[in-house]
Amino acid sequence: MTTPNPTDATASAAAIYVLDPGVSRFTARDFATGLLASLGHNPSFAIRQFAGEARFSPEAPEQTSVRIVVQSISLELSDQVSDKDRREIERTTRNEVLESPRFPEIVFEASNPALSQGGVGLYWANITGKLTLHGVTQPQQITAQVSVTGDQLSASGEFTVRQSSYGIKPVSVAGGTMKIKDDVKVTFDLVARKKE
Repeated sequence: MTTPNPTDATASAAAIYVLDPGVSRFTARDFATGLLASLGHNPSFAIRQFAGEARFSPEAPEQTSVRIVVQSISLELSDQVSDKDRREIERTTRNEVLESPRFPEIVFEASNPALSQGGVGLYWANITGKLTLHGVTQPQQITAQVSVTGDQLSASGEFTVRQSSYGIKPVSVAGGTMKIKDDVKVTFDLVARKKE
């Protein structure tokens, strides 16, 4: 007869939360230089197709893990621009920047984040994970506010991705009147439901 390992019991108590893309939001914002930048035009993209899950136990928050997969072709320009500019910017982003046909998925994975409790069911998370983008995997630091209420886990925050770290060359769009800077800011407001 074996003695139960308390660590195993804690790990098995961790709940799995599945991302709800219907109420979650992912946005990527580029920063521009050139003529359009002087007009305050920094293109923002809504990320439409993504999935993921997190494992979390309030008794052992340090055992938290998360995996999110984004379909790179699903970025849509959310700014008010002409149809012509929209088509060109989206085409350039998907085909030349992200090379979506070659690299269809963007994946973020992390485990064992540094968590500090900010109240009942509220945590500040310092997450060091791995981001795979454009066929390259690099460490990625993310700071997020996480809340757990009932069967729902929510997380919000932002982080910066340096395109050149992933072999992506900043491009020009809109006939060369707008050039994209190296850093892209990603913001997220995610909601996940406890898996039955």
